[in-house]
Amino acid sequence: QVQLVESGGGLVQAGGSLRLSCAASGRGFSDYVMGWFRQAPGKEREFVATISWSADNAYYAHFVAGRFTISRDNAKNTGYLQMNSLKPEDTAVYYCAAKPGLTSTLLSTYNYWGQGTQVTVSS
Repeated sequence: QVQLVESGGGLVQAGGSLRLSCAASGRGFSDYVMGWFRQAPGKEREFVATISWSADNAYYAHFVAGRFTISRDNAKNTGYLQMNSLKPEDTAVYYCAAKPGLTSTLLSTYNYWGQGTQVTVSS
């Protein structure tokens, strides 16, 4: 079992930056793929980024590529999402998630989820 807690959300102006953190507790975080997803009001939850357990591989949704960076520190059992050049359309609740095995962009493949952190980008 892995428990995930996100932090770092908030209100920021367009063009600004935020860094989200995902603190994991329980066993085996370093063996799990980590992903970030987001859900805007009235929309379905969507994939943002994912990183392999070793941090060797990372993949991004096209709408964040070049602006967001996913990373992890297994020694600290923590994952991160650095978000730069934020846009109003990035406003959403951001969730971290974990799964065993290979990286995946599919929400349904992730076993463990955090409670989410709100990111609001003003224009």
